[in-house]
Amino acid sequence: MSLTLYDSMTRSKRPFDPVTPGHAGLYFCGPTVYSEPHLGHARGPVVFDVLRNWLEHLGYTVRLVSNVTDVGHLVDDADDGEDKLAARAALERLEPMEVAEKYFWAYFDAMAKLGVRRPSVVPRATGHIPEQIALVEDLLRAGLAYERGGNVYFDVSAWSDYGVLSGRDPDALLEGTRVETRSDKDDPRDFALWKRADGGHIMRWASPWGEGFPGWHLECSVMSTKYLGDEFDVHGGGLDLIFPHHECEIAQAQGAGKPFARTWLHWNMLTLGGEKMSKSKGHVVELAALFESTAPDVVRFHLLRSHYRSVSDFGEDALAASEGGLRRLRDAYRVAQEVAGDAVPDGGYAADARDAFDAAMNDDLATPQAIAALFDLARDVNRDAADLTPERAADAADALRTRLGGVLGVSPVGDAASEGSAAQERFEGLVAMVLEARAAARERRDFGAADALRDRLEALGIEVEDTPDGPRVRVHGG
Repeated sequence: MSLTLYDSMTRSKRPFDPVTPGHAGLYFCGPTVYSEPHLGHARGPVVFDVLRNWLEHLGYTVRLVSNVTDVGHLVDDADDGEDKLAARAALERLEPMEVAEKYFWAYFDAMAKLGVRRPSVVPRATGHIPEQIALVEDLLRAGLAYERGGNVYFDVSAWSDYGVLSGRDPDALLEGTRVETRSDKDDPRDFALWKRADGGHIMRWASPWGEGFPGWHLECSVMSTKYLGDEFDVHGGGLDLIFPHHECEIAQAQGAGKPFARTWLHWNMLTLGGEKMSKSKGHVVELAALFESTAPDVVRFHLLRSHYRSVSDFGEDALAASEGGLRRLRDAYRVAQEVAGDAVPDGGYAADARDAFDAAMNDDLATPQAIAALFDLARDVNRDAADLTPERAADAADALRTRLGGVLGVSPVGDAASEGSAAQERFEGLVAMVLEARAAARERRDFGAADALRDRLEALGIEVEDTPDGPRVRVHGG
């Protein structure tokens, strides 16, 4: 079975058919680096990291490109207003590039903790101003754009395919729009390619239309094709980017004669306790804060337990379930490793799990079903542990290592420090439960049961000393 991906353009699953056989060119819209990275930043990079891993597993050479927006993204994603970088710079009393540099590294540090590999190319908008100006000039020459007082706009009425991705009717976009609110536009549907830098606007560059800065949509059309070619395989982003961002990207690129992306892949939103995340309402979780309570590999595993086109909720119970599930897979891997020793896999014991995993991944990256196949394998390992030959155990360990670790990007071993901390918490919780049962026995004057519980603990190297302040516990023998 070959890889199929759901294409937002055709609203159907389509076979992956690369422009260049054996090679895959991927692009997804990266962050606007003006604040601390939050949970909403995590899903896209994890999805494309897994897509990259799977394509490499299938034998493709992959080039993954993801941009960084460090200019041109205006507040509320509008064509007027304040640049998000400039607004943050004023708030923190820093230069805009200081803000961009600070949060650029914060973002990639967080992605590294999630096990996301760096893209092959990470272009910044400010590093590609000449190319963006050149694309605007191409659109002007093609009669698809016009200049008004230093602002350049794309003429939506001149591009009949506008709306092809989102399914929106360009004429319907006029409803409820007041032309006078965009007085320099010929049509309120038109979007900015280049904006005039007024007054004290700090981020500005010389252009044929005066000093200004590029529109937000422009950079992705330019940088994706610069590093992947005029036609490439997959372009991705969140569902909220379909309109207007991706719709505008298509109009710009194809208006300049570039075939652009073959497949459009969009991931769904994340929720917190069932409620949609909203940065404006403060209903977000910064990744640094999340990592204090939840190991990054658990966060990644939890993201993959939902299909990328489904909503993924980050409630406490859901996270705890993912942590427990990952622990079961790692426990099975440890058992398999211990039995296997240096044995060579027999290639048969985990065959069904491999086939089910691979079929799920080829079916539009169905990671929940792929993980279910690994759970089935873990169940088999635990059931057969006493009878496993080293070769069969080695086959199970190999399947978990290559699929859970190599494809899904979640180590089957785990971080020693976090694993040790979790084990310590479980140990302390069990001891506390025994002490509570002993205290209850003493309270009802069942001293025989209380002494029996104390003796069981001592047999395990856990000494209990009764003091006026309550029982004191000492652990002997490590």
